[in-house]
Amino acid sequence: MNLLRFGAAALLVASSIQAQIRIVSPANPSPLERLAAREVRRYFYLRTGQLLPVLRSDSNPQGQSIVIARNDRALAPRTLGTDLGPEQYVIRSDGRSAFLIGGDDTGALYAAYRFAEHLGVRFYLHGDVIPDRRIPPEIPAFDEKGKPLFDTRGLQPFHDFPEGPDWWDRDDYLAYIAQLPKLRMNFLGLHNYPEGGVGPEPGVWIGEPGDLRARGAVAFSYPSQWANTARKGMWGYAAMKTSEFSGGANLLFESDDFGPVVMRGLTPSPATPEDSNKLFNQAGEMFRAAFAEARSLGVKTCIGTETPLTIPKLVQDRLKAQGKDPKDLAVVQSLYEGMFRRIAALYPVDYYWLWTPEGWTWGGNKPDQFDATVKDMQAAVNALRAIGKPFTLATSGWVLGPQHDRAALDRFLPKDVPMSCINRQVGHAPDEPGFANIQGRPKWVIPWLENDPNLSAPQPWVGRMRYDAVDARRLGCTGLLGIHWRTRILAANIAALAAAAWDQSWVPRDFDTSPILPEPSDSVKPTVPGAVGGSVVKFAAPVAGTDEAPVYQTVRYNMEAYNIEVPDGVYKVTLKFNEPNYNAAGKRVFGVKLQGKPVIDSLDIFARAGKNKALDFTFSGIPVTDGWLRIAFEKQVEYPAIAGIVVEGKIVRKINCGGAAYLDYEADSVDHTANPLRNRTMPVDEFYVDFARASFGDAVAQPAGLILAGIDGVNLPEPATWQKGPGGIKAEPAPWTEVKKRYAFVDDLAALRTKVEGPGNLERFDYWLNTYRYMAALAEAGCLRGELDKAVAANDFTRALPVRISLARAWERIIALQIAATGTPGELGTLVNLEQHNRGSLRFLGAHDDAIAKALGKPLPESIEPAKVYCGPARIIVPTVRTLAGKGESLNVKVIAIDQQPFKTVSAFWRPLGEKKFRQVRVAHVARAVYAMSLPPFQADIEYYIQAETVAGKRLVWPVTAPDLNQTVVVR
Repeated sequence: MNLLRFGAAALLVASSIQAQIRIVSPANPSPLERLAAREVRRYFYLRTGQLLPVLRSDSNPQGQSIVIARNDRALAPRTLGTDLGPEQYVIRSDGRSAFLIGGDDTGALYAAYRFAEHLGVRFYLHGDVIPDRRIPPEIPAFDEKGKPLFDTRGLQPFHDFPEGPDWWDRDDYLAYIAQLPKLRMNFLGLHNYPEGGVGPEPGVWIGEPGDLRARGAVAFSYPSQWANTARKGMWGYAAMKTSEFSGGANLLFESDDFGPVVMRGLTPSPATPEDSNKLFNQAGEMFRAAFAEARSLGVKTCIGTETPLTIPKLVQDRLKAQGKDPKDLAVVQSLYEGMFRRIAALYPVDYYWLWTPEGWTWGGNKPDQFDATVKDMQAAVNALRAIGKPFTLATSGWVLGPQHDRAALDRFLPKDVPMSCINRQVGHAPDEPGFANIQGRPKWVIPWLENDPNLSAPQPWVGRMRYDAVDARRLGCTGLLGIHWRTRILAANIAALAAAAWDQSWVPRDFDTSPILPEPSDSVKPTVPGAVGGSVVKFAAPVAGTDEAPVYQTVRYNMEAYNIEVPDGVYKVTLKFNEPNYNAAGKRVFGVKLQGKPVIDSLDIFARAGKNKALDFTFSGIPVTDGWLRIAFEKQVEYPAIAGIVVEGKIVRKINCGGAAYLDYEADSVDHTANPLRNRTMPVDEFYVDFARASFGDAVAQPAGLILAGIDGVNLPEPATWQKGPGGIKAEPAPWTEVKKRYAFVDDLAALRTKVEGPGNLERFDYWLNTYRYMAALAEAGCLRGELDKAVAANDFTRALPVRISLARAWERIIALQIAATGTPGELGTLVNLEQHNRGSLRFLGAHDDAIAKALGKPLPESIEPAKVYCGPARIIVPTVRTLAGKGESLNVKVIAIDQQPFKTVSAFWRPLGEKKFRQVRVAHVARAVYAMSLPPFQADIEYYIQAETVAGKRLVWPVTAPDLNQTVVVR
C-alpha cells in the first residue's frame, strides 16, 4: 500500500483509529534508551502529526506499541535480539506493533533512528530531511537486523580553511555530533597543525606539565589561530574586511574580522601572552562541551597533531632559557606528558592522534626521518603510560607509513594503537594497499569526501565512497572514516559513506570482494597499472649517447613506483635515465627496486653520466609470478626520475616515461582524469533516486535522481583547482559556447522545478539547483578570464576592456548564486574563498587592470568592479540547526535575514511539542543582516519557527514548511 496516496479524510480516520499507539521503554531506562524513545516520538509526530505517549514499563505491552529497549530488558522478547552484540540492533514490525531492540544502549538508539528512516526521514550531517507530505499514523512493516561492517565509523573534519571546522563553535559541534548517531556513526577526529604557515592551531596545546592549572587551563602558551577574515596569507586568502565583499555577501557577516566565536576580540591572532592563554582556554572549554556530548551519545573522539612533535618557537625559547634542549627526547616526553595531562583534565577524549609528516606523501622520507618519527612516538607512548593512560594513542597521516614499507610502524607500536591514513592524491588514489600488511590491531581507512583543490565547487563522490568502503573490507580495515571540510554540500557523500559501513548489498556480483591477503610490502598486488604518483617534465636540449632522444627528453619524477602488467615469466628489464636539470653531482640521488629487491643504490645520474646524457641499466632474470612487474623508487636526495622503461620476455613493452607515444614506445599518460585510480566507482542510481525522493518528493524523484547519478564522480566538470590555495577558479581557454555543453545537466535539472510539490521539497531542490547554477557560473567566468588573458597577450586592449567588464558582471552572478545556496558555516566559508582568495589574493578579476589602463592611457571605468549591493530574493538563513539540547539549556540561535532592504520585523515562535498555542520570543538585531535569539530554558521537547516581514509586506518563514512543520528540539 502506498501511504502517500491517502487524502486528508483518510488521515482523520486513521488518527482516531490509531490513537492507542504507545511508545514503551523500560521502567528505568538508560539515558540513551530514554533518548531513543523521545526520538521515535519526535519523528513519528513530524511524519504523521500525531504525538504518541511514552510509557515506562517492564511488562510486555498490550495493544499497538512501539517497544524500545536493550536486549537484556524484560521488555525485549526472548526470541528477539538475544544474539546482538554492541551497537547491533534488530527492528521488527507486523504493521501493528514494533520492537526496536539494541544489543546495547547505542544499538537501541540506532534502532530508533532506523525506524525513523522507515517513516521516510533521512539524516545528513547538516541536519534532518523531513518530507513535506505527511503519512497516516501507522506503524510500517519491517524486519531488519543491523550489524556494522566496521567497528569505527565516522568523520574527520579538517582544520585549516574557513569552509571547515575552523568556523565551528560550540553549537556547531553539538549540532553535528548529534547527527552522527542518526547516521550510525561513532567517531569524530580532529587534526591540528602545530606551527608553520597554518598553525599553531588552538585545538592542541604544547607545553610542560608545570604550566597547567585547574581543569586543564594553561598559564603559558603562544599565539595560535584558526581561519579568520583578518588573517593574512593563510593558504592564499588575503586579509579583507567583510564589508568590502561584493554582491551583498557583506550582509551575511556581523563583523569585519569574522572568525570562530572563540576568537572574538582575538583576531587575526592573540596579541598578548594573556590573550594567547585565553584562546587556548576558550577552545578547550568548547571541546569540553563537544566531547562530553559525543561520549554521552556513544561517539568516540580523537584529537592530535604531527609527529615528530613540532615545538612552537616560544616554547623552545623558554625551554632553552631553563637549560633544556628541545631536541632531547626526555624533554619531548615531558612536553607530551604536559599535553596529555591537559587533555585528560580538560575533556573526555578516546584517542590522541599522531600524524606522520605530510612531506612523506609529496617527497618521500629519508631513513633518519623515519627513525626520528619512531623515537618521537615512543616518547608519546612513555608519556601516556606515565600518567596512567587515560586514553589511547592512534596514528594517521597523509600516508600510512614510510616509503620503504607503508606498514613499518606496525612493528614498533603497541597493538592497541589504531593505525590510519587518508587516501593519497587528495582521494584520487584508492585505499592504501599497505593496510593488508597490518595485522592484529585496529586500522582505519580515511577516504576523501571532498578534496581541497576543488573546494569552491560541488564534489559528488558517492560511487567512490562506496568503492573505497568495499576495498576497506577487503583490506581487513576495522574503521571507515571520511575527511572533509563542508557539510550540506556533502550530504550525499557522507550519507553514502555512513550507509556503506553497514550494508554493501549493492556491490555488483562480478566485483572481486575477496580479502586482500598480506604480502611482502614491496609485492602487495597493485591496484592500478602505470606510474604511482609523480609529475612530468619535458626538455628540448639534445641528449647524447642515444638515437632515441625523445624518450630521454621527457622524464617522470617524484613517483613512488611503476606497476606494469605482463604475463608470468622471466624478463629482462632496462631502465633509462637522463639528468636534464642539474649541473652538479649530489643534487638527485635515489635507489631502485625490482620485484621488491634492490637493484640500484644511491644512483646519482649526473655523477655517473653528466647532464643530458643517456644512462641505461639492464637487469636479466626478473621473475613475474602474478602478472605484475613492480619497479619501486626510494628517494634519498631530491626526487627520483626516470625517462624510459623496456621490458622484454614473453612480450615486449616499452614506456616513454612522462611522454607521448614514440616509435614502439607507449605513451605515459599524465591525464589523471582518465586514470582508473580516479575513475573507481560503484552503482549509484538507486542511492540518488532515494536521495531525490526524500529531498524533492515523489514527483521528480526518478528523473532528478538519475540526473544527480549521472554527474557523480569524474562525470562532473571541475571549474576550480589548487592555485596558491584551495578552489582557485580555472582560466579556461575554450569559449563558453563550447564549455557550456558540459553543464547541460543544469538545464535538465531546472526543467524539473515546476513539477516539485511542497515548500520544503522546493527549498531543498532550489539549494541543489542554485549550487549547480553557481558551478556553471564559475566555469563561465573562467571562460571570460581565458578570453581576457588571450586579449592581453595579443595586446588587443580595446577587446580586453569589454571582456573585463563582462567578467565583473559574471562575478556578481557567482556571488548571487552562492548566497542563494548558503545555509551553513561552510558555505559562508565558500563566500570568503571567492572574495579573499579568488578575487583578493589571486586577482581573478583584476590581474590585468594595470596593463589595460596603461595601454588605453586612462583610468578604467567603475563598471569593472562588481556591485556591492544585494540584488537577490529575501531569505532567512539559520546556519546552525541543533536538534538536541540539555535540560535547562537556553538554546542560542543565529539568524541571517537578508533582503535588498532591512526587514521590517523578525520574530520567533515556539511551543512545547504538539501543543496548539505558540509563544513569541524576541529576536535581536546584531549587525547587518545578522540577528540572534535565545529560546527559553528547556524542560520538555519543543518546536519553533522564525518569521520575518519585508518592507514590501512579504512574509517569510523558516523552516519554509512552518508553522505546519517546524524545527523540533528534543531535550535530553
